[in-house]
Amino acid sequence: MRHSRQAKPIAESSCSFNPKSAFRIPKLSLPLLIVCALLIACAACVKLSRQAQLVGGQTAPLISQPNIANAPLVNLNTASAEELERLPGIGRGLAARIIAYRNQYGRFRRPEHLMMVRGISDRRFRNLRALVTAE
Repeated sequence: MRHSRQAKPIAESSCSFNPKSAFRIPKLSLPLLIVCALLIACAACVKLSRQAQLVGGQTAPLISQPNIANAPLVNLNTASAEELERLPGIGRGLAARIIAYRNQYGRFRRPEHLMMVRGISDRRFRNLRALVTAE
């Protein structure tokens, strides 16, 4: 028994183009499209670099850093509240918490132990690390 394949006419084929359904979005893919659009929008919000390009290829810092070379290190174990307040990001309340922590638990053995004080995050400590010591 031989099978013969005959081509169906185009009108009878299972593939047909319907212009009304060509641009219809299935219900399940709508949330996917929304998520993709949000990801694309977020990707367009690129973080700026820390240095801006000037004319001639020169760079200028956007964020001013404290002059670390000339600043004397602040000893966390002997500093007064006024000395602690001179550090960037340390106000009156945070200086009082540092002193209270020092009085309650004793001397700081390492500068990293400053992060044990409530209000000193890892990010804030990274800004202070070059300015403090624990001797």
